[in-house]
Amino acid sequence: MTSSSKAAKAKSSSDFHLILATTVVLGLISAICVWGMFYFKLARIHEMAPVVKAAWMNRMNGIVAPLIIALILLLGICVPKRLLPTVWLNRFSILLIVTALVTSWFAGVKTGLLVVLAAALILQTVVLFMAIGGSSYLNFEKKGYWVRIGSSLIHLGLILFVLDLFFHRQQTLHLLLFWITTGATVLGMIFCFYAESVVKLISAKKDKPAEVQP
Repeated sequence: MTSSSKAAKAKSSSDFHLILATTVVLGLISAICVWGMFYFKLARIHEMAPVVKAAWMNRMNGIVAPLIIALILLLGICVPKRLLPTVWLNRFSILLIVTALVTSWFAGVKTGLLVVLAAALILQTVVLFMAIGGSSYLNFEKKGYWVRIGSSLIHLGLILFVLDLFFHRQQTLHLLLFWITTGATVLGMIFCFYAESVVKLISAKKDKPAEVQP
């Protein structure tokens, strides 16, 4: 086996494990949210005393918090893999985790996680613009111009969704992040799952003959 094929196999393996870990974390968060929603309704927690409701909310936040932290760290690692080779990705991941730990030590866990999210947001924005520009330096599993843009938009929406969890008490910023997240995610899914239809639609518009003026 050549060194290039070994590197490709290692990269494919790391991609698979990152995708698998992200899927598991997202699945657990979704399951907890769905279970919590039905339990809240069936147990009539909304009709209980404010102290009981607050205790229940704090318990749910405590359950989901480790998964949110894991998701943020995974996002911080997944996003730069579009830009960096495996060796540099590992170095960047270690540097990012160390930076987050140091920041958390001096300024709190919330600030440390925001640093990771900010780095992921900046890198993902760069990836999106490079994908729009058709850059060949990006590392994607799937080929195709619109699939790459769609994947970049979905990741951007996911980062903004997590970022929105930190600012949901600020009404204006929360609404702005919510609608950008919704738009990016919906557009991303359209471009990913209906890439051929998007290409046909754009090609049809280009090939449409100009109307003859009377």
